[in-house]
Formats: sequence, C-alpha cells, structure tokens
Amino acid sequence: MDSVVSDASAVSDAVSDAPAVTGIPAQPQAPEVDLFQRDTAAPDTEDGAQDWQLDHTRAPIATKIVVAGGFGVGKTTFVRAVSEITPLQTEALMTRASEDTDDLTATPDKLTTTVAMDFGRITLDNDLVLYVFGTPGQQRFWFMWDDLVRGAIGAIVLADTRRLTDCFPALDYFESCGLPYIVAVNHFEGTELFEADDVREALTVPAHVPVVIMDARKRYSVVESLLAMVAHALEATPE
Repeated sequence: MDSVVSDASAVSDAVSDAPAVTGIPAQPQAPEVDLFQRDTAAPDTEDGAQDWQLDHTRAPIATKIVVAGGFGVGKTTFVRAVSEITPLQTEALMTRASEDTDDLTATPDKLTTTVAMDFGRITLDNDLVLYVFGTPGQQRFWFMWDDLVRGAIGAIVLADTRRLTDCFPALDYFESCGLPYIVAVNHFEGTELFEADDVREALTVPAHVPVVIMDARKRYSVVESLLAMVAHALEATPE
C-alpha cells in the first residue's frame, strides 16, 4: 500500500513539474478556492446616501394621504408645491364641452383640469415618507375616489371661502367612510381672509377636526398642513 501511495505522489509531482509540450505553453495552476467561504467584503455604499437609508433595520415608514376638494380649489398646486420628486399630473385641456358643468367664475384663468389624479412624495423625517394623492374635483370623476383613498391614513379637504359648498361632498365622503381628515382653507389673493373658527362654523365641522388656513402655492404652508394631518391621524388611530 505504501508503495502505491508513493508512486501516485511521484506521478503527481512529475505532472506538475513537467515542461510544456512543444508549441503549447504551460497552463497556470488555478488557486485553490474555498467554496464554503462567506463573502465578508463590505457592501458598496451609494454616494450621498444617509445612514438610515442604508440601514435595513430602519426601513422608512411609507404613509398615504389624500387631498380632496371642489373643482379648481388648488389640489394640483398643493401636490406640486410640496413634492420632492417630479409630480405625476393627469391634466387635460378644458373644452367647451364642460362649460355647462364646470363653473369657472372663481377661476377664470384655469385652462386645465385633473382627470385622474395627482401624485407626489415628501420625506417629513428620516423614517417617515408621505405619498400624496390629489383627487379630481368634478362629480363625473368621483367614482375613482374609492380606489384613491384605499390604504390612506387620512385626508386633507381643501376649501375656498368663495365657494365653501364645493367641499361638502368631500366632507360627507370622509365622514361616511370614517377616514380622519382636516380642513385646509386655501387662501386666494384678493379674497377676504377668514378665521379658522368662522370656517368651522360655516361648514359645521366637528370640534375635534383641525381647520387650518394655508396657501397651496407655498411649500412651508403645505408642509404645515401635512404635519397637522399626520398628527390628527395619530390621535384618531394611534395604533
């Protein structure tokens, strides 16, 4: 047995030390690879990424908020002003076919209207991301509301003091489905500025529902409205 082992070792050594065949270069010996060795190399980090973005144990909480209200009240402007990404907008040119149903008295310069939804995103904190969905305002598009509010933690009902009755359908809708909501009065230039309590009384909004005065064109004002909505949603559904 010892002679067989020694002969095998001699053959192995002879093969490894054998010169290259004429015309064929010697092949380099491949390094030994441990197939069970774990890859301990540090993962590549993305340039500009924050620590919490690379920590898989701290995945950001994604929440959904719906912005509703009457026609031309400023929902698209609201989403556009606050979104940190290029907002998704489904704007279509208004035609004469809508003259009998869309009242442009308060917004004579309005040329487009939302026919599906508006969508934007904003990061309020390191681990809190809000996805903002704007609903279409015309009655003929209300059938999409059931899909847009699915999974939302709350809603913001935009109101225009020149036509408060336009936000009644949205108020009734969120009251009936039990979704927490706040009222955000979008103050337009050239209109009388009312106090929040006056708007609450005019709309008969319950005392526990926040009413804020804001400007949909200004980012800081929109962010304050979103923070009020999140706070109200946490109070209404703390779990």
